[in-house]
Amino acid sequence: MSDEEVIKRRLIFDGDGTGDDRRFNLMLKMITKWVNTTDECPEESRQMYDKILAQLNLVEHSRRRSELVTKSNDDQLMKYQNLYTDYEDKINEIKEEIAKQRVELERAKVIKQNRIQYDLLARAIAAEPPRTEMNKQLVTLQVELKDLGEEKRRLVQKLDKRKKQFHVLSTSANQLRVYLDEDDDEMNTSLDDVTANSPGPEPMSE
Repeated sequence: MSDEEVIKRRLIFDGDGTGDDRRFNLMLKMITKWVNTTDECPEESRQMYDKILAQLNLVEHSRRRSELVTKSNDDQLMKYQNLYTDYEDKINEIKEEIAKQRVELERAKVIKQNRIQYDLLARAIAAEPPRTEMNKQLVTLQVELKDLGEEKRRLVQKLDKRKKQFHVLSTSANQLRVYLDEDDDEMNTSLDDVTANSPGPEPMSE
């Protein structure tokens, strides 16, 4: 038998490791010896009896101590289980809080981005003239636009008038040219008639 097997059996016999097997074996030997020496030597038998009682007290004390240790271990186990449950609950609460904080962080990022856009928009608005000034400029532009419309209308009317006058002038010029052409023809005809009817040149006297 190897040393390892001997140690394993020893641990099995020893129960919880409190040495009860050794006490039981010793007490069994003492009882056997006490039973064999009861009739032979009362004084030795009495001493053996006292030893057996002392050994029983040790066994009882070991049993109670083992029970107390077991109870303490059970209490500690229960305590650790409760602590584990508490820690697990706290871990879950922390996870939930982390999830909420992540949502808040995303919301804060959106709010920050919106604020930046709002600031840029406010700066752009501030760079523009006030509404009253814009209204004044708009009224001025409307008046100028109206004046330009009136000026355009007058110019169109003047252009139409000039077109009509040019048409009349052109018509008159054409008629005048016709008249002049007719006068030229009549003058040419008259000159031809005069030349034909006039006598030839008189001879020169010597």
